[in-house]
Amino acid sequence: MDSYLRSNNYNSQGTVFGLKMELLPGTTVKADFSGRNIAESILGPLFIADGLVLSQVSQLTGLEPYMVQNWVKRGYVSSPQSKKYSKRQFCRIIIINFLKDSFKLESIVKLLVYINNNMADESDDRVDDSFLYACFVEALSMLTLWDVDEMNVSAVIETVLAGFESEQVDARERVEQVLKIMLTAYSASRFKRSAETLLAEID
Repeated sequence: MDSYLRSNNYNSQGTVFGLKMELLPGTTVKADFSGRNIAESILGPLFIADGLVLSQVSQLTGLEPYMVQNWVKRGYVSSPQSKKYSKRQFCRIIIINFLKDSFKLESIVKLLVYINNNMADESDDRVDDSFLYACFVEALSMLTLWDVDEMNVSAVIETVLAGFESEQVDARERVEQVLKIMLTAYSASRFKRSAETLLAEID
């Protein structure tokens, strides 16, 4: 039964319950989820120069510029240098962006503080936000919504973090926990959207 459900609700094009996974989470950027190093292959070229200006960040995330500025003002994202946002800052923005579908901002702050302490200060971070986001996208590409249980998510995270080392003793444990929360939250938001789509069909 489980294999029947999977074969009828998920395919290699990344369709789950008729919802195509064609955008990088938190962005308006199209992505192919059948490959590897998905986030880096898309975001890397965007940052060959010295960063993105606010209008570009807004276009790539669908966020209004004032919202991004508000997050900087509130210390959720470090201040841009010379009005340019780094890949690290951009990934922090898109992490907040997709998590806000599932959590209040206070809960997102709690999650990000758990892994990286002072959100406005990158010097005390356990991991770079671009690394965290890349791991999340890689893990997401290896799961279907039917796989989102603790055992499967843990196994996927172990695979994604193979070779990860840090000087901070608790870094790996915290990264694993944060990735579990991010994957569960993102899956929950997709289930919600799927339910809304199904509900619309009975009108």
